[in-house]
Amino acid sequence: MDYNVKRSWEEFLNPEVTRPRLIAASIYIAGFEVLKEAIVDRTRDFFWMGFDESGDHIDLRYQSDVRARNESPVYASLSWLREMNVINDADIGVFDRVKACRNTLAHKLFSTLASEGLPPDFEQRFTEMVALLHKIEVWWIVNVEIPANPDYDGSHIDEEEIVPGRLAGIQLLRDIALGDEERSRFYYEEFRKQSGGG
Repeated sequence: MDYNVKRSWEEFLNPEVTRPRLIAASIYIAGFEVLKEAIVDRTRDFFWMGFDESGDHIDLRYQSDVRARNESPVYASLSWLREMNVINDADIGVFDRVKACRNTLAHKLFSTLASEGLPPDFEQRFTEMVALLHKIEVWWIVNVEIPANPDYDGSHIDEEEIVPGRLAGIQLLRDIALGDEERSRFYYEEFRKQSGGG
């Protein structure tokens, strides 16, 4: 048997190699979907006007101001977010790189699990994805949610202290699935203590 073929099969069949690769790829792909939701759904929800028995009512300006920009809801929303100064051209470049890594993981999963391993830029792309998600989510919280909530009137909000729920979810997944034994069990143990289960 060819050495490279043998090595690929050994890596693929070894749970200590395949399991972390599969989990890392899955978390990345899930994180990318969360990022897309933050881009598309948050923008669409900004134009939401209510609902009735026929469903949601979205302001017609959503079609003219956002959707008309690009056939892709993601890129149309990115363009609108750029115009609103939520993101800049560099952030769109980050999104493109993050998306390319996601596509590699999704479309070449078996070679990722076997011979190729995770893309060499995986960690950098994951970090960029989290940073972009943080930037977008914090902007919505600071510029839309907080001003609309009278409970925060007159309050000083430190943007550095804001941990958006979507971001916390990705961090939890990463720590639980990929952290060392102590880190991966931390949240479970704390939850049990707080809920009286342990």
